[in-house]
Amino acid sequence: MQKHVKNRRDFLKTSTAVAAVCSVPCLYRSTDSISAITREKNDRIPIGLIGAGGMGNGNMRAAKAWVDVVAIADVDQTRCNSSNQSLSNGKADTYADYQKILDRDDIKVVHIATPDHWHTKPLIEAMYAGKDVYCEKPLTLTIAEGQLIRQVQKETGRIVQVGTQQRSTFNLFTKAIAVVADGRLGKIKRMECCIGGAPKCDAIPSIEIPSGLDWDRWLGPATKVPYLNRPDASGKNRWGNTNCHHEFRWWYEYSGGKLTDWGAHHVDIANWALKSNGQTKGPISISGKSEHPVKFKNGIPVERDRYNTATSFEFTVKYPDNVEMIIKSEGRNGVLIEGEKGRIFVSRRTLDGAPVKALKQNPLPEDALQNVYKGLPMEQNERRAHWANFLYCHREQKEPISDVHSHMQMLNVCHLAGISARLGRGLKWDDENEQIIGDDIANSFLARPYRKGFEINM
Repeated sequence: MQKHVKNRRDFLKTSTAVAAVCSVPCLYRSTDSISAITREKNDRIPIGLIGAGGMGNGNMRAAKAWVDVVAIADVDQTRCNSSNQSLSNGKADTYADYQKILDRDDIKVVHIATPDHWHTKPLIEAMYAGKDVYCEKPLTLTIAEGQLIRQVQKETGRIVQVGTQQRSTFNLFTKAIAVVADGRLGKIKRMECCIGGAPKCDAIPSIEIPSGLDWDRWLGPATKVPYLNRPDASGKNRWGNTNCHHEFRWWYEYSGGKLTDWGAHHVDIANWALKSNGQTKGPISISGKSEHPVKFKNGIPVERDRYNTATSFEFTVKYPDNVEMIIKSEGRNGVLIEGEKGRIFVSRRTLDGAPVKALKQNPLPEDALQNVYKGLPMEQNERRAHWANFLYCHREQKEPISDVHSHMQMLNVCHLAGISARLGRGLKWDDENEQIIGDDIANSFLARPYRKGFEINM
């Protein structure tokens, strides 16, 4: 049994044992589904859930054919208890502190479905604890956090799947990438990612912290602030404006707004298309315009009692060889990919364009989808398929379809757009060294301080 790795020093002592565990041969046929493979092996995987909100519960239901939720950690005791009943019939162990899950030797796989500002710390600590991880997107709040995650993943060799499920939508996004990879568009010249805007609100009052919610732990690495909430007409907190749970995504303190929320989906597809088209270089600059619901000073919101992420925006990301990517809030939600030979549009509802229509007379090679999906088994339902991919890769110790390295390549673009939005100016980017050129204030946003007591345990 693999020894529990409590920190970096312990990891180095056990690296030989980990390498042995990672040397499992591949035993699947490309035509097999992960469901068939799992049924053949007839075993189930105990999993620990960190973050018992909507995404965590939905993902565990999608993966229920293969996993047993044996432990749940959440700072909201009400959510924790509810998830325990719905996912485990009340039989899972529940904790306020996710470290209790990482300390368990019987749990080899964890799912992190916390708010964005709580992704990096438990992910890194889980990898050092010898766990394979499915972590919701976006992985980080900053570019520096992504650098650290990539470093630790390489060091530990752990399997990490990012929850960008569009990569596992075979009849839409995966097929679009296969069209690009087969050369049907020629060289890509331009892409558009339409991701929608964000809401704004009036000032939200500070109220008493709800019973069962550990607000200090929910804030975690972020600055300590009051709990804000404006209940709805019925007096319930669920649908009121707040700086907690679902509404965290409209605060730069905990998220990047729509630029990292939906950007992590559509910019990921655009970046995947670029790489499939042979573009190995990253961006060189970003410029554009945005609107915010509050005023900013040197990139910091002046008002702290209301949503503060960009409500509307349009950015142009420049790449070498005159390639550009547009990221905007207005327009038809989806990704437009334009090449020298034609263009296609893909969304969660459609895949169209002349090159797609031409597939009726000139279909893609039989193995085209399999090739862009790294030769891994395939399921049909995207959420189920993404989990199937992760659990198969956990068993066979293979790189999953949404790995941390490709994820951070695209997420850097989203973060740069966020920095540009906050400062109201364009940025020049040194992709090799991952630094903003000639702008010290902008570079200060590449990392964030962690509140005392919530530092990453290395």
